[in-house]
Amino acid sequence: MPVSPLSVCITLGTRPEAIKLAPVIRAFVAQPDMHTQVLLTGQHREMVQQVMDLFALSADADLEIMQPGQTLTDITQGCLEGLGQLWQEKPPQLVIVQGDTTTAFAAALAAFYQQIPIGHVEAGLRTDNLFNPYPEEANRRLISQIAQLHFAPTTLAVENLRRSDVTGEIHLTGNTVIDALLTVAEQKPACSIPGLDWQKHRVLLATVHRRENWGEPLQDILTSFRQILEQFPDTALLLPMHRNPTVREPIQKALGDHPRVFLTEPLDYAQLVGAIQHCYLLLTDSGGLQEEAPSLGKPVLVLRETTERPEAIAAGTAKLVGTDPATVTKAAGELLSQPQAYEQMANAINPFGDGTASQKIIEIVRNYFQH
Repeated sequence: MPVSPLSVCITLGTRPEAIKLAPVIRAFVAQPDMHTQVLLTGQHREMVQQVMDLFALSADADLEIMQPGQTLTDITQGCLEGLGQLWQEKPPQLVIVQGDTTTAFAAALAAFYQQIPIGHVEAGLRTDNLFNPYPEEANRRLISQIAQLHFAPTTLAVENLRRSDVTGEIHLTGNTVIDALLTVAEQKPACSIPGLDWQKHRVLLATVHRRENWGEPLQDILTSFRQILEQFPDTALLLPMHRNPTVREPIQKALGDHPRVFLTEPLDYAQLVGAIQHCYLLLTDSGGLQEEAPSLGKPVLVLRETTERPEAIAAGTAKLVGTDPATVTKAAGELLSQPQAYEQMANAINPFGDGTASQKIIEIVRNYFQH
């Protein structure tokens, strides 16, 4: 057993990682027998800070790698160099990464190069298509091959890891995003958008940002949004826009003039939780929202051809609708016009956990170092 306290480094770079790791960081920091360090890579900046502030977290170091027009190579190189230098000087006994971002992959690789054990939160997600989603599917597969502790959110994720012949220990924990969501939802956060009357309209909450939807698929999605609003005059669309101009400009061009469309800057996490609580249904290509919305009883239409969260589809909490305008409009139309279809999705049981994942992860880490 290592000398106490056990030194753990939790590394993150994007907002989804910050949300899903916030309850993990809080749980680890509260342990008297552990010394926990939080490192930001800076892959996203302001969006991460919002989450850190919301959960009252602070970082021990920030690599500040973010630069305009950064490529995946830039992010990987910046993380590898920055983390490699830090961990060469003072290696922790465990590095924890989350999910499938380029930060998570590069941090895992940097830890591997220093022969530091890696714990992977939300391990085992798969679409079995290396380029969809890109680069996430490759990132998570690569992390799985070098991690010592796999924290799998669902039984399907456990099976995926076993099928991948990974060498690390596989543990079923549930998803930490549910821990984060339930903590914030208890506070019943407001989501006040100028001009949007939540009582007057059934609000559709939409997000689109994925690389594989850039270009023509995005245009198709925006067409479907207009068609839905046309068919259902009692609906309004709330669409927080990603900061990337490749996504933002087509959205503004297609929907900016519509009286029932509310285009906003990215919502902070508390506002987002408030928006999920108040909206009627979600149209999204986000992975996290497929997990979060069912805990608050909201149906999700997934604007993608594949999902690494088939549990949501199997449970009936989400439906994979792709990007074809006719398909998306039809699926939304059913939920907006058929109360029975809506209730069936809204009341389906969330397969992603019960809010205790962070505590499970703590115990697994403790046991691992007591071997």
